[in-house]
Amino acid sequence: MELALSQPKGMDDRKRKLGSSSQPPGPGQPGWADGLRKLYNSVLDEPLPDSFDDLLKKLDRTNNERK
Repeated sequence: MELALSQPKGMDDRKRKLGSSSQPPGPGQPGWADGLRKLYNSVLDEPLPDSFDDLLKKLDRTNNERK
């Protein structure tokens, strides 16, 4: 869970490269898969709300103090 909350800055770029594909659906892949992939990628591009970002920073500080 910590990995999902505190990712390195470049992690967004790596996820976007893995998920971005403009190729037509392959064999056995449903036609709606491309639309779902585009929706997923658009969510990755959305910025975090400030309040959520502040909460993550507080959790990171608390976690670092315990170490």
